[in-house]
Amino acid sequence: MAALKQLLLGKQKELLALESIGNKESKTVELDQTCVGRVSRMDALQGQAMALESQRRRELELRYIAAALQRMDQGDFGCCLECGEAIRYERLEYNPAVPLCITCASAAENP
Repeated sequence: MAALKQLLLGKQKELLALESIGNKESKTVELDQTCVGRVSRMDALQGQAMALESQRRRELELRYIAAALQRMDQGDFGCCLECGEAIRYERLEYNPAVPLCITCASAAENP
């Protein structure tokens, strides 16, 4: 349990560090085409869209990590939120923030 908590805290710290970098890249692209050519502006818009999507994914992962840490504090960590069965250790070791066992996760992906 302690090793998984350290994994979660390390990943959380890494994501928070990346967040400050990503915020700079997702700023509004300058509209003045006299200082930026059309192709360069299109590249900048694409880069902005990618940065915004990366930011959205980081925020989602941070929420999953916070929820996993809360489950640890409450003593519910390692139990599937859907069926209540224990989540295999190998799955938790790969991603300690997962809230579902493999069976329930597969069922959720393929309704």
